[in-house]
Amino acid sequence: MKSIRSAAPVVFAVIIAAMPLATNAATIWIEGEDASSARVQRHPWWYDKVKTNELSGGAWISNYDKARTGEVSYAFTVQHATNYAFWLRANPTAAGLSWKLDGGEWQQVDFAETREHKNIAEDDHIDIRFIAWVSAGAVNLAAGEHTLTFMMHSANENHGAIDCIVLASDPFFPKGTTRPAADAPKIEVFSSNDSWAFVPPDDPFSDTSAFDLRGLNEKTAGETGFIKLSPDGNSFVKGDGTPIRFWSAVDGPGDKTPEEMDLHCRFIAKLGVNMVRIHGGLYNNKEGAKITDVNEKELDGIFRFVAACKSNGIYLTISPYWAPVAPNSWEIEGYGNQQLWGILFFNEKLQNAYKVWVKELYTRTNQYTGIPLKDDPAVAIIQVKNEDSLLFWTFQAVKEPQMKILRKKYGDWLKAKYGSLDKALAAWNGTNEAKDEPEAGGMGFLPMWELTSQAPRWGGGRQERLADQLEFLATLQRTFYADMGAYYQKTLGCKQIVNAMNWKSADQVTLDDVERWTYTANEVVAVNRYTGATHVGENNGYRVDPGHFYVNRPVVVNPTTLPCSLKQVAGHPFIITESSWVFPEEYAAEGPFLINAYMSLNGVDSQYWFALGQTTWVKDHRRMFWPVGDSHAAFKWSGDVPEQIGMFPANALSYRLGYIEAAKKPVVYEERSLSNMWLRTIPIISEEAKFDPNRDAGAFAKESSIKQDVDPLAFLVGPVIAKYGGSEANSYVAPDLDTYIDRSNQTVRSVTGQMNWDYGTGVCTINAPKYQGAAGFLKNGGCVYKLADVTIDSSNDYAAISVTALDDTPLAASRKVLVQVGTVVRPTGWTTREVMKKFDDRAMLAKEILDTGKPPFRAINTRATITIKNPKLTKATLLDVAGYPARPVTVQRSEENGTLSVKLPLNTMYLVIE
Repeated sequence: MKSIRSAAPVVFAVIIAAMPLATNAATIWIEGEDASSARVQRHPWWYDKVKTNELSGGAWISNYDKARTGEVSYAFTVQHATNYAFWLRANPTAAGLSWKLDGGEWQQVDFAETREHKNIAEDDHIDIRFIAWVSAGAVNLAAGEHTLTFMMHSANENHGAIDCIVLASDPFFPKGTTRPAADAPKIEVFSSNDSWAFVPPDDPFSDTSAFDLRGLNEKTAGETGFIKLSPDGNSFVKGDGTPIRFWSAVDGPGDKTPEEMDLHCRFIAKLGVNMVRIHGGLYNNKEGAKITDVNEKELDGIFRFVAACKSNGIYLTISPYWAPVAPNSWEIEGYGNQQLWGILFFNEKLQNAYKVWVKELYTRTNQYTGIPLKDDPAVAIIQVKNEDSLLFWTFQAVKEPQMKILRKKYGDWLKAKYGSLDKALAAWNGTNEAKDEPEAGGMGFLPMWELTSQAPRWGGGRQERLADQLEFLATLQRTFYADMGAYYQKTLGCKQIVNAMNWKSADQVTLDDVERWTYTANEVVAVNRYTGATHVGENNGYRVDPGHFYVNRPVVVNPTTLPCSLKQVAGHPFIITESSWVFPEEYAAEGPFLINAYMSLNGVDSQYWFALGQTTWVKDHRRMFWPVGDSHAAFKWSGDVPEQIGMFPANALSYRLGYIEAAKKPVVYEERSLSNMWLRTIPIISEEAKFDPNRDAGAFAKESSIKQDVDPLAFLVGPVIAKYGGSEANSYVAPDLDTYIDRSNQTVRSVTGQMNWDYGTGVCTINAPKYQGAAGFLKNGGCVYKLADVTIDSSNDYAAISVTALDDTPLAASRKVLVQVGTVVRPTGWTTREVMKKFDDRAMLAKEILDTGKPPFRAINTRATITIKNPKLTKATLLDVAGYPARPVTVQRSEENGTLSVKLPLNTMYLVIE
């Protein structure tokens, strides 16, 4: 017998662009029982007793002979010379099966990974009578006649069976006995063709790395004192008054050991992170716990993580509360095993428990630093709570008797305003609500929908009642934040600045300004805002499963979905405390590029990337305890992935050092009186994606001279600032705003001239002295992007390419330049097919996930040449994904033009030019 060489299974093709499945001529399907020659001995009565209806063609070919191996051959004709994916449907159990093509060497089929493993025993006994699909790799076939031969050589009676054989020039995804049809949906498989494996090495953190942004951080976070507000209140300064910018991430101790925490913090500091947000729950909500009990494990983890961050120069924002499920033992009436949305705003028992929890957090001595958090300047921002509001839809779900408490508070507020509830009803022209109980002192609430921009513009008494309801809820919420801020800073003695919240309202147009007004009770305003694919499927809030569907929504072609396009509040820093391009979005490499550019332009003070859960990189995206068929569910919220944190270095450096010019003044400035906010007059600009330039002028405040919506693309031109409690007469729109926005050609330029966004094509360019780059669908945009000092020539369908100075010097004179490239990244074997799918009654061309793949991640090859005008640069070095030199790369210098050109290697994520 000839030697047998093992051939590990691989999936053949990578297809990112749309390419329809070829006709059946490109798929060769051979029935196992149709062998052109066979030397087999079938078992006389048992092994072949299988469910033939489960077999392709109703039969298989088998061997069961202790004396000798079985051998079968198949002659077939190839019409199209190309590579073919090679699949078998065969008996995998304890099997030994090898193959050879046209008299070549024997290669053994590896049954370690199979698909659709199924018992087909006629009597349903569990023995060896199973069938499964298995990949046998790929073969290159010339046009013409070929012969494929199989040998069955198991240790158990040389048993073996073949149902069918498939050779496919296009991606093939097995599905039982179903053959691919000529009009079958396009299948895309992400694997080794035109991509490289992302396998990060362990990082020794040595000085041979071409970049290490740890040096941008303080030696110890807070070494100059507590973070404060700038003199104008709009941004942050260090304790000594020096301005500071934060490149941030949502993070925390998790289940990390102390050593893993230290390694993790060193790792993210190298990538440019200097602020993290811990989001946890200090409460103990196990049944039987008292409402004031503290989660000691959570508390200790926070303390230890603070120490690890501090020693790596990383500041912290701490969020201690997200509405928990209350156990019966907490004795919150109406809320046994129910989530406490909205209750903390008004329930005094819960408020008192909250104060107990945070007192332990901030006043207990941290054993790992020797001081309590209230005195630790590494803790920069206290966040009161996470994602909750009385102005969101969850308000309507507040349960009795808690809602009765709220109705009584409303009644008391109305008495204070009008003198009595009868006078309030008179002011409302008798507008009633079913839960009104004026004799008991409580007044009901009209539906939240009536406060939205979709509701009719009521007049008379109903309008007045709605205005009172909105003012009451907003005032109650703002008072809560003010009280909690005072508790932290005055009662507990915390020296940190405070952020109230980070949520949204039920309507971006009529209520978001009111929501943010409530946050101005404290120093910092925040929001959580994500972007990414439309994704549907069971458990899609935290999982990505085979059988789910998604539609990519790249921001480069959907510019109004950029998370940092925000209406900032005058006198308050504005931070985004959670954000990401949410998986399974494919076009995520653009994220750090765009956030760096537009936060630099508009002055948004930080975006916290969600969420870092691993010690370093995510090695395996799957959750092996969530099997789904032959695949596994993937976790939706992993942020430690190449397309997110891998794109940090160039962009964190640029943002933190101010490489991209900030606008000198707002392009839109809006003042809003509180009375008009209660009346829900329409703001001149909002963050909603819908732009209505012909909105009824009567919906706007009568004091405003601006009667039309300002185009929301203004957020990409420059800062948009709001002041609450002002006069609409003072609102301002830059008179030349329209010159930066070209709706007909689908482009928008920044007021600084450094950014140009062609959202019709899907390409954004940055052209600053120290940072130049292009992100998006580069091939679609013409491949060549000539910037001031850099020319990018890329045939990548999609990429984010950044060229930035590592020495804080303009690129034209820099002696050390980092080239950073992000492309589409997917797990090996990630498989989808195109289908029409309804999303909210709208039919869209979507991708159905067939397989979530396996490690390692793979990145589409880099196909780009970079040319830099800089006579000082002479060499280029490819870096590994940890930033260390991998190998020199050939460059071409033009002394006449003073340029250096380098064709980037296919596996470029980082390359340094010196």
